Amino acid sequence: MKFLMPLALGAALLGGCASMYASAAPAKVADGMLVGPNQMTLYTFDRDSAGSGKSVCNGPCATNWPPLMAAAGDSASGDYSVITRDDGSKQWAFKGKPLYYWIKDAKPGDKTGDGFNNVWHIVKP
Repeated sequence: MKFLMPLALGAALLGGCASMYASAAPAKVADGMLVGPNQMTLYTFDRDSAGSGKSVCNGPCATNWPPLMAAAGDSASGDYSVITRDDGSKQWAFKGKPLYYWIKDAKPGDKTGDGFNNVWHIVKP
């Protein structure tokens, strides 16, 4: 019986680590679309090439379409990858496409950037 206690403790610790890892996804699904940690709608840009590892939305573009930033230690998992922006900062991508917010969305659930200039789209998993 005393050999089972360490096994049970080890399983509990590993289970806790797995749940912490699973909750580390940079976005989640709400109302059929991806939202960031702040619950705001996420978008992709048609001019970004999936899998290129780059964002073409920099400078004034990134002011209006702020990237979903990744921390230095964040790493790819599942459909999420991390790309390096022109300025060296890190950004999350979903299925190879960089993720952005739209500055004119005022509250969670807003999706006013969907279809903007026919090149910005909400992300539907």
